[in-house]
Amino acid sequence: MRLLLLNPNTSRDVTELMRATAAAVAAPGTEILTATAPRGVPYIATRAEAQIGGAIALEMLAEAAPVDAAIIAAFGDPGLSGARELFDHPVIGLAEAAMLTACTLGRRFGLVTFARALVPWYEETVAAHGLERRCAGVRALEGRFSALSAVQDEKEGQLLELARAMVEEDGADVLIFAGAPLSGLGPRVRERLPVPVVDQVVAAVKLAEAVAAQRPRKATAGTFRRPDPKPSTGLAPALAARIGRTD
Repeated sequence: MRLLLLNPNTSRDVTELMRATAAAVAAPGTEILTATAPRGVPYIATRAEAQIGGAIALEMLAEAAPVDAAIIAAFGDPGLSGARELFDHPVIGLAEAAMLTACTLGRRFGLVTFARALVPWYEETVAAHGLERRCAGVRALEGRFSALSAVQDEKEGQLLELARAMVEEDGADVLIFAGAPLSGLGPRVRERLPVPVVDQVVAAVKLAEAVAAQRPRKATAGTFRRPDPKPSTGLAPALAARIGRTD
C-alpha cells in the first residue's frame, strides 16, 4: 500500500517530523511517500492561508505519483472536500481523522495547539466536520517560539499545562495536540496525562490504511461525484487536466 503524506505548508522539517511519526506506526508493506508545498507559508494559521494552501494541495495531488490513499497533512484539512471531488483514491484529512478517532475514546475531545492565531480556524474546522457537540474547546499557547519544528520540545511543559486544564476545567475526555508541528508529541507524553491522547498523524495513517483496504470505487452519484469537465485558464497543467477529464 502506498500512502501520500502531503504537507500543504512549506516547512520541510515538519514534513520529516510527520513522516517519522507515520513510519513508526504504518503496517508492514505500507510505503509512506511525502510531499511538501513548493510555495505558500511555513504553517497555515488563518482562513486566507487555508484557502491558499487548499489550492496548492489540489495541485500537488494532481501532480503526485499513483497512490492508494493520500493524507492532507495540515490540521485544518485545507482542500479536503475539493480533493474528494476530483480524485479517485481516498483522501484523508489530518483533523478529521484525529477527531473521529477521539470520538471512539470519549464523549468530548479537546484540542491543544501552539499558536493563538489557529484557534478560530480550528473552531471552524470542528464545525465543518459537524463535531461541535463532541468538542470541549480549543486551547493555545501564548507568545512566540524559536523554531516551528522545535515548538513541541521548547514548549512541552506549557502544552501539558494546557492539556491538563482542558481536562480539569473544560471536561475533555480525550486530548489531541493539534497542528502538524506537534506530531509525535502525544505518544511521548501520554503517560503524563490523565485521559487518552490521539496523535493526528497516527490517526490519519491508520484511517487511510483502513479506508484504502476497502478498495472504494469513485462515486458516480452523490455530492462527491467527479464534477463535470470544464476548460480552465492558467492552472497548473496536471490540475487543469484533472478538471477537464472526461473519462
